[in-house]
Amino acid sequence: MLALVATIFVANAQAADLHPAYPDRPVKIVVPFAPGAGTDAMGRLMAQKLGEVMGASFVVENRTGASGAIGTQAVAAAPADGYTLLLAASPFTTVAASMSSAHYDPLTQFTPVGMVASGPLVWATSSQVPVHSMQELVRMARAQPGVLNYGSAGAGGVNHLVLELLKARTQTFITHIPYRGVAPATMDLVAGHVQLITGTIPALLPFIKEGRVRALAVTSAKRSSALPDVPSMAEAGFAGVDVVNYFALMAPVGTPPAIVNQLNAAINQVVALPEVLARFKADAVEAAPGSPALLGHFIEADYRAWRNVVKTQNLKLE
Repeated sequence: MLALVATIFVANAQAADLHPAYPDRPVKIVVPFAPGAGTDAMGRLMAQKLGEVMGASFVVENRTGASGAIGTQAVAAAPADGYTLLLAASPFTTVAASMSSAHYDPLTQFTPVGMVASGPLVWATSSQVPVHSMQELVRMARAQPGVLNYGSAGAGGVNHLVLELLKARTQTFITHIPYRGVAPATMDLVAGHVQLITGTIPALLPFIKEGRVRALAVTSAKRSSALPDVPSMAEAGFAGVDVVNYFALMAPVGTPPAIVNQLNAAINQVVALPEVLARFKADAVEAAPGSPALLGHFIEADYRAWRNVVKTQNLKLE
């Protein structure tokens, strides 16, 4: 449903399509989350490598608040000249799909530039929970509605909506407990105060290796090389429950196509660099090169799929 389209089209901008003067001053990449978060780290990596590839200055500006909406709104309102970009991640679509207070439209206010990388989350339980598979988890949730508590990084985020997707598909009730970030939710999982979470693989891997939490499945259609023994959701018996955490660059709507093509070509060059691929592997994500059009199709599909989950589950989030 929400997985990146498998077919990859790499946009090779022709000389006639390039904007010869761009960039002639620093390009700002707005990261709508705090320094130190995974999105921030990806933004800084892209700023560094795009600067090297394009021979220009790319700088990160953190604009935090409202689950990423503040920084996203700022980019939507910025001049469409290629000098203000958004490092978008899953909340770009999930927050817009679930909260009217987001006050931005990912489909009409932004121009897709290029996908950077994507990777799955991992379903994990406390080691104190007597289940060893997603099927066993669902059976427990059906037998004891509301007994299982699920910790998320906050209402409206991908960690929350992936739970609602599972609940919709399995007709189960699992209690959602929103936290201010995935780190405190993880600590409560380890302590046994909540029984279930999803998180990025790097965040949960140390606890999985120590046996303090148990990995049940990754949320994508295929297994992750970082957790080769953990099944995908399809293998676990839940085909179509397919979610990836993504990173992409977006620009304000109306950004000239010549500039978008130039940036897209540079992004595709960056994500093929050996040092960047090594960093992606450490972060349990995969390079996702492609055209602006391919990114646009992905964003639209992702947004509309989450809107459907919100409607199906009758979620009222503000």
